[in-house]
Amino acid sequence: MIAKSISSYTSRLTVSVLLLLSVALQAQGQKLFRMEKDSVAFFRGFALSFDLVGPAKLMFSDYGEYEGALRINLHDQWFPIFELGVGHANHKADEVTGLTYKTTAPYFRLGMDWNIKKKKHDPYRIYAGFRYAYTNYKCDISRDDMEDPVWKTKSSFSEEGISCYQHWLEGVFGIDASIMGPFHLGWTVRYKRRLMHKEGDIGNSWYVPGFGVNDTDNLTLNFNVIIDI
Repeated sequence: MIAKSISSYTSRLTVSVLLLLSVALQAQGQKLFRMEKDSVAFFRGFALSFDLVGPAKLMFSDYGEYEGALRINLHDQWFPIFELGVGHANHKADEVTGLTYKTTAPYFRLGMDWNIKKKKHDPYRIYAGFRYAYTNYKCDISRDDMEDPVWKTKSSFSEEGISCYQHWLEGVFGIDASIMGPFHLGWTVRYKRRLMHKEGDIGNSWYVPGFGVNDTDNLTLNFNVIIDI
C-alpha cells in the first residue's frame, strides 16, 4: 500500500513538474520570438539614384559609364535594387600593342541590399548586398600600320562588331546619408568577380561595359545622388 501511494505521489509530481516546465518554456519562447511592435509600414516607397563616378571617368579617361538605379525600400531594412547603365570606351592605340579598342553597350544588375545598422529607421544607413550583372556588347579592335623591321613592309588589321558577353557577381558595401528632404548622398565599394564570358578570337576585350577594364575581378567605387519618391 505504501509503495502504491509513493508511486502515485511520484507520478503526480512528475506530471506537475512537466506542466510547469511546459508553461515556462512556452512563455520564454513567446518572449524570444515575439516581434517588437513597429508602427513603420513594411513598404516605404522607392528611390532613384544616379552615379557620378562613371561620367567623371568619361571626362578624364577613355572609358566610363552612365548609370541609374531603382531601389525599393522594405521596412528600411531590405532594399531590392535594379541598376541599368551604358558603358563606353574609346581606348586609343596602346603604346605596346598598337591596338585601338572601341565599344558602347548597355548592362544591367539585379540584387539586394540589407541595412546592417542597428537603428533601421534612422536617415543614415549602412548596408551590404550583392548583385548579379550581365552585358551583351560588340567591340571594334584595330591596329595601326606597323612596319616589318626586315622587309620594311607595312601591315594592319581591323575587326568590327566582334560579339561578346559577360556574366558577373558583385559584393557591395555602402553608406548613404540624408542631406535635405528626399535627397540623399551615398557611396558604394564593389568587388566584382567574373562568372562566364565570351570574347573575340583575336584577344580579350580591353573594357567590359559595367564591369570595367577587363580582368577576372575588379574593385570599383560609386558615388550616388539618391532621391526618395
